[in-house]
Amino acid sequence: MSELPAFWARLFGGWGVDHPFVLMLLALALLPLFATAFRRRPVPALVLVPDDVTSRAVGWLLRAAGMLALAALVLGLAGLHRREQSIQRVGTGAHLVLLLDRSSSMDNSFAGRAPAGDQESKSTAARRLLGDFVARRPHDRIGVSAFSTSPMPVLPLTDHHDVVQAAIAAIDRPGLAFTDVGRGLALALAGFAGDTTDASRAVLLVSDGAALIDRRVQEALRDAAARTPVHLYWLFLRSRGSPGIFDVPPPGEDTPQANPERHLHLFLQSLGVPYRAFEATSPEAVAQAIADIDRQETRPIRYIERVPRRDLARMAFAIAAVAVGLLLLAKLAERDLASHAAAVRAQGGRAPVREAA
Repeated sequence: MSELPAFWARLFGGWGVDHPFVLMLLALALLPLFATAFRRRPVPALVLVPDDVTSRAVGWLLRAAGMLALAALVLGLAGLHRREQSIQRVGTGAHLVLLLDRSSSMDNSFAGRAPAGDQESKSTAARRLLGDFVARRPHDRIGVSAFSTSPMPVLPLTDHHDVVQAAIAAIDRPGLAFTDVGRGLALALAGFAGDTTDASRAVLLVSDGAALIDRRVQEALRDAAARTPVHLYWLFLRSRGSPGIFDVPPPGEDTPQANPERHLHLFLQSLGVPYRAFEATSPEAVAQAIADIDRQETRPIRYIERVPRRDLARMAFAIAAVAVGLLLLAKLAERDLASHAAAVRAQGGRAPVREAA
């Protein structure tokens, strides 16, 4: 018996009306049980009337139609609707923070100069491909952060993907000169501070370069990575001809000052979290890297689906109209038996025949 209230709550909890006081008129739906719009004829003795199951069924059908018409009309006037609901579902996805480089070098093409002709800048290619990436992952919660001279929080974790798309669309605006990737990473990791779910978490760093990270910032990043289980991806948009993050320079030249991107790669490897770097020198390579990340972040995730309010007043009025139409047809088909019997007697016991025109 303890399950009964929960069952009724699930069954009727999502329904509502705009004008509850109108529901008092639902008592009028009982009128067809006590009154009828059809003619009644007295019978001297019920034993003279044969048992007509069909007629009895039609009679109850018409009563039910009358009750339905009145009830539907009242519910329509009361503003019947299905309330907005939040339904927990299980899908595949992750909680992602997109960390976007907004330094001025992102405004160049992969050739390392201003785009010409049909060339895309690195920021434009990233905007287009990240937009497609988000569109393919409807169950993710996604946040957006950016960095150049300083870190910039753009959007906290959210499941409103239209807002995420708007944030991504703004990344090809002209950027600033410097690349403070260390504090940008700290901001991205802080984006998971209020996330207490068991969903997979990931940071996707999109950058075409790096700079020296202060030792204090390094320690703060190590501490944040130890407290926040996260997958880390770096999509390195390398200009053609520049050193790669996987290239090992000659002895004596492998310093953070000379190769900041390579040493950022080595530092991210040392954080103790799952990390993978992708090096792309063209929009096609960026697309391939993003597709690879998309395939990896497909773990089960619980998400909330919001079902908007649904107005049911029009449906109620339509049901009332159908029921009234059925009653009207029955009323038009009704015949006066007394008049019919008199016509039969006037014809000498034969039913009157309609003459052809």
